[in-house]
Amino acid sequence: MKKYSRHAKVLHVDSAKRSAPEYFGAMAEEYDSLIRRAVPRYDEMMERLMDYLPPRAASILELGCGTGNLTLRIAKKYPEARLVLVDAAPEMLALTEARLAPRRATFVAARFEDVDFEPESFDLIISSISLHHVRDKASLYRVLRRLLRTNGTLRFADQLRGGTEANHALNWERWLEFCRLPGNCTRAEVRSLLDHAAAHDHYTPLAEHFRLLEQAGFANVDCVWRNWIWGVITAEAPMA
Repeated sequence: MKKYSRHAKVLHVDSAKRSAPEYFGAMAEEYDSLIRRAVPRYDEMMERLMDYLPPRAASILELGCGTGNLTLRIAKKYPEARLVLVDAAPEMLALTEARLAPRRATFVAARFEDVDFEPESFDLIISSISLHHVRDKASLYRVLRRLLRTNGTLRFADQLRGGTEANHALNWERWLEFCRLPGNCTRAEVRSLLDHAAAHDHYTPLAEHFRLLEQAGFANVDCVWRNWIWGVITAEAPMA
């Protein structure tokens, strides 16, 4: 892992050829607008994610802070907590840092697969619309379990694959219908989202998330909110 540079270059190529960090870094200034035009019930999903957080957390790891939409909510709920924010796009980290000031936090530019912290470093690990960029979720969940303290909490919102091909196709079509509504996404934005998804996204069915989380040592795994391809998952790190 490395500290981010405010002057990281972004390749001006199409979304299928960009890496995920380049893709999101290039859209950093427009991201907050696009997320609400491309994700149905986005604010409701964020509220449900916050509803299921523990009452106290002294040390928090956020995977994929983006422009800080979730980070600001976390900082308000846990004003005394130590925050560690990971994102592979330096531009996103810079925006979050600017929005979070004067609150101090640790910012790390890294892929989730490369995070390297001391075991049992965190009370809470949280993420929003980011974990689908990881193909090997089994390995990631083992790492996250190791990073959580006993009785620690994992919470994340993400895109899910349907349990059957028919269900996934329907969920996907409903999402595209929302994107194409007047005032939401332009044709170019929809094409960019689809190209990026085909190149970089790895959707996992809910049942498979549950299985992998439990194999990694998590307990009390649940899905507490769902809307088409979007869902909020909760899990705990129990005593060994």
